[in-house]
Amino acid sequence: MMLKVGELAKRSGLTVRTLHHYDSIGLLTPTARSDTGYRLYQRADIARLHRIQALRRFGMSLSEIGAFLAHPDTPLSGILAQQVAALDRQIEQATRLRGLLTQLQRQLAQGEEPELADWLSTLELMTMYDQYFSKEELSRLPLFQPDGARQSEWQTLVAQVSALKEQGVPPSDPRAQQLSRDWMTMLERDTAGDAGVAQRLNDMLRKEPAMQQQSGITPDLTHYVTAAFGAVRQAIYAKYLDADEMRHMRDNAGKDVEQWPALIAAVQREMDAGSAPADPAVQALARQWFALFRNFAGDRPGTRDKIRLAHEQEPLLMTGTWMNEAMLAFVRASAVSLRTA
Repeated sequence: MMLKVGELAKRSGLTVRTLHHYDSIGLLTPTARSDTGYRLYQRADIARLHRIQALRRFGMSLSEIGAFLAHPDTPLSGILAQQVAALDRQIEQATRLRGLLTQLQRQLAQGEEPELADWLSTLELMTMYDQYFSKEELSRLPLFQPDGARQSEWQTLVAQVSALKEQGVPPSDPRAQQLSRDWMTMLERDTAGDAGVAQRLNDMLRKEPAMQQQSGITPDLTHYVTAAFGAVRQAIYAKYLDADEMRHMRDNAGKDVEQWPALIAAVQREMDAGSAPADPAVQALARQWFALFRNFAGDRPGTRDKIRLAHEQEPLLMTGTWMNEAMLAFVRASAVSLRTA
């Protein structure tokens, strides 16, 4: 049996244009052509078209179908797993959108008139969050929950810090220092102490103007808070270090500040993955860690001992660093493995 392209289109429910496209990309090439150039499809071609239509129902792209049919021994279970995962993502997105629409419907039913701009901003932020964070992170971290009290708390704090900055109050001022302490404490709380999340949140705030506008947290404001909290930390270190040691710390404290978050996040990933302190990847991180620490503390062994004592005695020094004692012990163990290698 030989069918012309028009007859096959009618029987299959496809258009002639679609069949021409399949031919042009090599997905379904007719076995023969008539003397006048018409495409002629044999039984094997029709059977292949049935397979193509079945795989399209799985949600596979034409390129994926072509690759699969070119290697018929490919396990179908892997293809199905990919499609199930894609459907799961669609379901998650649809569920989140349904929640927003339900909330909007509830507000309208109660006579409230939510601003369209507010809803567009919310949808825009959802899109941005998806670019930086996994669905699991968005579902479990306090920062991303629809918590009105927490959002109000952050809005108030951002407004207070912004007001001080606009008034020209220096970061060394006690009022700025107190707000910076609140800021770092809340940020570590609302990222659940996850250094990787904190790093990506900083990246999003730095790169996304829409996020800056919605939150009010600009790079300048972040710099102001960082400087104020640096002043808090230096005031604590001053209780343990002499004048020369403090001079070195003040001169060098800000030089590597942007390198620490990524390094801390990388160490946390190695710990979460169950890596051993002696693993080469961990040792490379430990080298970088102690190089940055020497820039900050200097090379005097006595200074390093004083700083360690300060950390043991002053819990505030660990606030806003996303470090903990387990991480410090992990890095120290890696450094020991370097010395004994």
